[in-house]
Amino acid sequence: MKQALVCVSFGTTVENGRADLLAVESALQAEAPERYFVRALTSRMIRKRLAARGEVVKSLPEVLEKLLADGVTDVAVQPTHLLYGYEYDKIKAEISPYAMRFTRFVLGKPLLADTNDLQKVATILGRSYPAIEGEALLFMGHGTEHFAGVVYPALQCVFTLQERPDTFVAAVEGWPALTDVLPQIQQAGYRKAHLVPLLLVAGDHACHDMAGDDPESWKSQLEAAGFTVRCTLEGLGRLPGIQQLYCAKLKEILE
Repeated sequence: MKQALVCVSFGTTVENGRADLLAVESALQAEAPERYFVRALTSRMIRKRLAARGEVVKSLPEVLEKLLADGVTDVAVQPTHLLYGYEYDKIKAEISPYAMRFTRFVLGKPLLADTNDLQKVATILGRSYPAIEGEALLFMGHGTEHFAGVVYPALQCVFTLQERPDTFVAAVEGWPALTDVLPQIQQAGYRKAHLVPLLLVAGDHACHDMAGDDPESWKSQLEAAGFTVRCTLEGLGRLPGIQQLYCAKLKEILE
């Protein structure tokens, strides 16, 4: 039986961010070395930009068509997405016509799929970014209007329960926004802030919306509010603990 592992991601064109994604892909490959590995990107815009650079990356349907043509019969699809949002819904819609065309076809869960995942991720992030006296730790998530966006305030709750009052979670395109958490940070007496992407890759959002010099960036807004700000431009994909969680997702569907 020919077996394949499809790692499906939104994608990025930022070189620094691509290193974050590659770290997760490499970990997944090592978890299932017996399977033929192939990547797929869900973002048409990203695929188009990469193609303009001479790098062709297929969409998920294109990858599945090729696997069928190559005689692959056992397919495991592992997303690198963080939550059950619109992009994950898109993945389910795209694989629907193909699932019954393979002898075995399985789909893995996103990183933040349940309360256990929230606790594990909060623990990993807490260890990776230990508390520094007088400095607020602010994670920037992407955000979504999808109901799955409740993971952001849920993660904030987990940090509180894990006794990390210095840690705050907000989203660049959703709720809670920076303006929702900034008053809390100020009321707690912080005048320094450490900005970190709550994103798999430190791509455009991290480089521009979080750490950019534009007046609307989080860094600029915090500086205008009197904060001393430092930024980390590394996505979650760089953290070994996060890589291990993705591997656990894959192992779950392969067993």
